[in-house]
Amino acid sequence: MSALDFKNPPWYDEEDINIFRDAVYGFYKTEMAPHSERFRKNHMVDREYWNKAGQMGLLNTMIPEEYGGGGGDYRHEMIIMEELERAEVDGFGLSLHNAIVAPYILHYGTEEQKQKWLPKMASGEYVGAIAMTEPSTGSDLQGIRTTAKKDGNGWIINGSKTFITNGGTANLIIVVADTGGEGKHSKSLFVVETDDLEGFRRGRVLDKVGAEAQDTAELFFDDMKVPADALLGTEAGQGFIQLMTELPQERLNIAVQGVAVMEKVLGHTIEYVKERKAFGKRIIDFQNTQFELAECKTIATVAKSFVYDCAEKHLRGELDTVTASMAKLWVTDMECKINDRCLQLFGGYGFMNEYLVARQWRTSRVQRIYGGTNEIMKMVISRSL
Repeated sequence: MSALDFKNPPWYDEEDINIFRDAVYGFYKTEMAPHSERFRKNHMVDREYWNKAGQMGLLNTMIPEEYGGGGGDYRHEMIIMEELERAEVDGFGLSLHNAIVAPYILHYGTEEQKQKWLPKMASGEYVGAIAMTEPSTGSDLQGIRTTAKKDGNGWIINGSKTFITNGGTANLIIVVADTGGEGKHSKSLFVVETDDLEGFRRGRVLDKVGAEAQDTAELFFDDMKVPADALLGTEAGQGFIQLMTELPQERLNIAVQGVAVMEKVLGHTIEYVKERKAFGKRIIDFQNTQFELAECKTIATVAKSFVYDCAEKHLRGELDTVTASMAKLWVTDMECKINDRCLQLFGGYGFMNEYLVARQWRTSRVQRIYGGTNEIMKMVISRSL
């Protein structure tokens, strides 16, 4: 449900884009939304939906057709993220698979690696994840302790990762490891096929404050041997540069999701305050309600305008790290602010998990943490002053 009087710009309002948008929403709403409660209970989206998404053409939408992808661009990924919120589907990690994992392979993989992995990601045979965070290392990627050491015609990886989105399901995982170089050349990325892989072990699917349907898991590597071509690209020590280059899109993804959440929560709240009564009149008829929602709608509209401007820059290849960091910082702060104000308008019902506003209030909190904490965003932005 839309709560904003916002007309999509011409670049996002083309006929083929709108057809894709309708198809994506229809798939989410009819195939998945009715099962969201089960996904939350199981802390995982059923594996079959990855294959269904592949059949629908929702996987690897930005990847060229020669590698099994949809041959689209970032607009298609925006739709994947926005319609997921509009259809109220919980926990489906498509944006990570599509707009984070697959681009690493496309941009840095050899031709053989692209041919090997991308078609299987497009079909749903492989579900992607990226393993950066460790029990003692979050935003500080230089502090990563997982190691990869040459061993004959391959590598031996030892270490552990935590808070890994899609970690309970993924069978193609990009692992960030220390390969022994100096400074920024000490890290490398390895694309690990986990099926029947000796030395690979999944830990718990973690019990989180929110996002219950997302299978966020621990991963362990105990003398895990991978072949030489698991190294992404042809040269070790390029991992840190690869990670920094891809982070602007990841942070824009978070901002796109944040705006979609604002719009969703506002829509539910406006609907509720028009129906709920107190002291003989509707909640919407109180001036405080009107003022609160007026400010929330203004913030959400400004956020959407800013994020869409960032997306247009990204489509032209002009989105820089600082601007993406500002989008991630401000939008996620405002997302949490709007969630909190809307929950307050629900009164006691806003604190009940059966209401979307309560679940979203909890789930949105992580937006200010992953993709680099908002404090890290401030550091990135401050360096440009």
